[in-house]
Amino acid sequence: MFPMCCGWFSGGGIIPYQTMIDNKDEIKGNETVSKEAEHTERIRGLFASIAGGYDFLNRFNSLRRDVAWRRRAASEMRFFQTNKLIDVATGTADIVIEALRAHPQVKAVGVDLVPELMDIGRQKVEGLGLSASVELMEGNALDLTFQDASFDVATIAFGIRNIRERLHALEEMRRVVVPGGQVMVLELVFACPGPLKLLHGLYLNHIMPAMARMFSSNPDAYVYLARSIMEFPAPEEFMARMREAGLEDVRFIPLTFGVAGLFVGRRPGNDAV
Repeated sequence: MFPMCCGWFSGGGIIPYQTMIDNKDEIKGNETVSKEAEHTERIRGLFASIAGGYDFLNRFNSLRRDVAWRRRAASEMRFFQTNKLIDVATGTADIVIEALRAHPQVKAVGVDLVPELMDIGRQKVEGLGLSASVELMEGNALDLTFQDASFDVATIAFGIRNIRERLHALEEMRRVVVPGGQVMVLELVFACPGPLKLLHGLYLNHIMPAMARMFSSNPDAYVYLARSIMEFPAPEEFMARMREAGLEDVRFIPLTFGVAGLFVGRRPGNDAV
């Protein structure tokens, strides 16, 4: 699948990730209804139900391009002060693993709302001998439990699409990186040029759901995935949102003819980086 990322589809993967929804209580008469909390629980349950086949479908639906996209993201990372990375909506820890392959001196933290996915991530990390450098923990993108300026790089892969309070999530990621540190968003976008956009839409709306019906225990998740990709802001619009979150030097790197893209911004300060 186009990596679903733990957002709606889980992070690190191409299933969008709901590691990042806020809880706003709505008052109806004397009742307090936490609709967002209920939604978060639905998402958590969704990803828990597909955790076993999550990595396979990410590779299958992206024709393994998701691996190359993460490697490109890792190649753009710059560690210069803390040698620490935080990966939000980490899912099965794929971004963390690629980062450590490219930068073996780094210590990484992955946060996610779906423990079933992180359990798989821990198995992968342990199998690669990386356990001493990685910590995976439950966490919410809108309330990262870390001090300001704790990391050189903050990443989220295939998850921001499913966060309603995207600006808030970006602000939190900016907060926890050092001045001059990077905020990186790897995401599926609907930005193919010309006729390729028509083919991309055909794939998202028809081919991918058909494959999901054959291989997934929850094919409806992939219908949502397709819709969320097509409704995600254009690259220029999302770059503007990153600047609004207080990031500078924002740039967009299209990947695989615009099927995916890497957004990179920098927290102001430390211009020598």
